[in-house]
Amino acid sequence: MEKSNGTSRARFLAGAAAVGVSAALLPTGRAARAAEAGVTEGAAGGPRRGLRHRGVVYTVGAGGTPATGFSAERMRADLRVIRDALHADTVDVTGDGVARLTATAAEAAERGLHVWLQPTPADLPQRDILDHLAETGRFAERLRRQGASVDLSVGCEFWLFVPGIVPGATVLERVRNLLEGHVDPVAVQRRLDAFTARAAAVGRSVFHGRLGYAAAQDDEVDWRLFDVVGIDYYSAFRDHAAHRRELRRYLRWGKPLAITEFGTCAYVGAPEAGGMGWDVVDPETGEVRAGLVRSERTQAAYVADLVDVFSSMDLYAAMAFEFVTPDSPHRPDDPRHDLDLGSYALTRTVQDRPGDPASDWHWEPKEAFHALARRYAHERRRTRVRPRSGA
Repeated sequence: MEKSNGTSRARFLAGAAAVGVSAALLPTGRAARAAEAGVTEGAAGGPRRGLRHRGVVYTVGAGGTPATGFSAERMRADLRVIRDALHADTVDVTGDGVARLTATAAEAAERGLHVWLQPTPADLPQRDILDHLAETGRFAERLRRQGASVDLSVGCEFWLFVPGIVPGATVLERVRNLLEGHVDPVAVQRRLDAFTARAAAVGRSVFHGRLGYAAAQDDEVDWRLFDVVGIDYYSAFRDHAAHRRELRRYLRWGKPLAITEFGTCAYVGAPEAGGMGWDVVDPETGEVRAGLVRSERTQAAYVADLVDVFSSMDLYAAMAFEFVTPDSPHRPDDPRHDLDLGSYALTRTVQDRPGDPASDWHWEPKEAFHALARRYAHERRRTRVRPRSGA
C-alpha cells in the first residue's frame, strides 16, 4: 500500500487487541488435517511443492505530492523490473483510482504476470467503496476472459479503511479510537461481518475467478465467503517452526493461503516491531527517532527467511510489501530526515533535490531487493517443471 495506507495499516495491527478479536471457528475434516500437516493439494489431488505465486505489492495512488503521483511510464518500467530482475511472477496491484488500478493490471497481464487485483480506497462512503470494487472487478473479469491469470481481492482490512465499522470519519480517527479502546468490539465485529459479506457478494456478481480478501493476522473472517484466504503477515520468530505453527491455523479452512503482505523496515530491531516498524517518524516534526541504526541486512534477512517458510509450506502466494514508497525518501546525509527508515519498500527512493517535495526522484534497490530476487529465482527453478492449473 502507499505510505499513508501503510501507516494506517500498521496502526490498526497494533490496535487489533483493543477490539477483542478472537479466532474464528474453523472447519474440520480431511482438508483440515492435511493443512495441519502443512500439505496443500494441487489440481490433480496430489501434494504441490514450493511457493506457487511469487509476488510483490505495487501501490498505485495519487501520491503525497505531485512529484510522487501515479505515472504510467514509471509503472511500465517498474513492472519490467518486477518480472525480469526481481523474478516475481505475481504483482499485487493495490491502491485507489479505478483508472490507475486497471491500467496497471492490464500492463501486468500483458507482461505475463499473475495479477492479484486489490482496490483499497479509504474514507469514502461504503456505497462508493462497493461501487469502486464493482468497477474494478468488472475489469478483472474482462482480463480473465481474455486469458489473463488474475485473482480479485475485495479489499484490505475493512474495519480500518471503511467508515462505519470502527467509529471515526477518517483512518486516523479510527486508529485513535482503536488504540484508546473507544469501541464496542461486539458491534464492530457485527458491522465488519456485514460489510465483508456485502463486498464478497459484489465481487461474486462481477468476477467469476478466484475471490480473496486481505486480512490482518488477528481478524475474524468468515472465509467461507472466499476462495483464497489472504493474510497480511508481520510476525517475527527465531525459527521457521514457529512461523509454520502460526500459519497453519489459516490452512485449516482447506483453501489456498496467500500472504498478501510481508516484510519489514531497514533498521536494527524492525522485525520485532512487526506491523509497527514504520512508527519511527514524528508526525509533528517529520524527524526520525534518534538512535536508530540503519540495517538493510536486517530487512534482507527477514524477507528471505520468510520466503523459505512460505515455500516449505507450499503456499498459494506470497507478496512482499512493497516495491517502492515514493513518499519516504532516503536521506543518507541527514539521518533525522531519512524517511526511508520507516518504509517497508524493497527499494530506496532518492530525490534529485533532497528535501524538495517537488523534486523528481528515482529508486535504487536495497539489499532486500537482491535477497528476494535470489529466493524468487530459486523458486522459479524449483517449480518450473511442475504443471499448474489455471488461476
